[in-house]
Amino acid sequence: MMNRRELLGTLAAAALPAALRAAGAPFRYSICNEIFEKRDFRESCKLARAMGYTGLEVSPFTLADSTADIFAARRRELRDIMHSEGLQFVGLHWLLVTPNWLHITTPDAELRAKSWDYFRTLIDLAGDLREGQAEPAIMVLGSPKQRGTVKGSTVAQAVDRLVDGLHSVGDQAHSRNCLICMETLDHSQTDVDCTLAQTADIVRRVNKPAVQTMFDFHNTPDETDPPDVLVDRYFQMIRHVHINEMDGRWPGSGHSDYVPLLRTLKRKKYRGWISLEVFDFKAGAENIGRAAIDYLKGLESKL
Repeated sequence: MMNRRELLGTLAAAALPAALRAAGAPFRYSICNEIFEKRDFRESCKLARAMGYTGLEVSPFTLADSTADIFAARRRELRDIMHSEGLQFVGLHWLLVTPNWLHITTPDAELRAKSWDYFRTLIDLAGDLREGQAEPAIMVLGSPKQRGTVKGSTVAQAVDRLVDGLHSVGDQAHSRNCLICMETLDHSQTDVDCTLAQTADIVRRVNKPAVQTMFDFHNTPDETDPPDVLVDRYFQMIRHVHINEMDGRWPGSGHSDYVPLLRTLKRKKYRGWISLEVFDFKAGAENIGRAAIDYLKGLESKL
């Protein structure tokens, strides 16, 4: 049973997207929680909201090594903390970092089945954390080491297994109001699904409404077209956006030009989240988070 404060927080979080759009804000910004490293979850949420973010994207490994260790009461607590701090739960990413035995395209049929069974528990975690919100929870499926070829598999065989696995969990994701977003990753990270064209083919083969894709600015080295062209071409499948510099730092710390991408998203009336995902935390969460959102909002006047 939620108390009055928690109920008000839930209602406020549910109303936030509509309020932002009504106010004319072109985009909604969220932040990935691993940037806060070992900080307490509530403190992380307070910092995210104070910096200007209205959504939180969560890495499961920051909560526990296994979903089995995140009990129902803790899930309610995490959800209530986000809502009471004025944040919407955006979804999960870095899905398969832990437990360390997971692999979803291995030719080992028993291990592969166990890995997809574990994926189903991630769907339930995302579904539990999104309760009280109108929007679906995003589940970004990157996890390069857990999907690349192993034990003599060809890329084609690994992709076939990936398609079969995604098809097997698609209906559950739909029932829990979750969107599995296949993430394109370049060849330096994995050999399975390295361009948006390949991702789009996987999504079409799976043919489940709850399996779509997303766009990550950092993961485009294997593409021959610029980000704005890619987003325009595959927009109907794109349900989420990660933004960062090509070297993994925060937007504005390098020389990337985000304006064409943001113009395309605005022109296409993108209504999803733009989520800050960085890989270099040395400057500190507060400095990175504030600098990134100030820079991105400053670009909005150029769109």
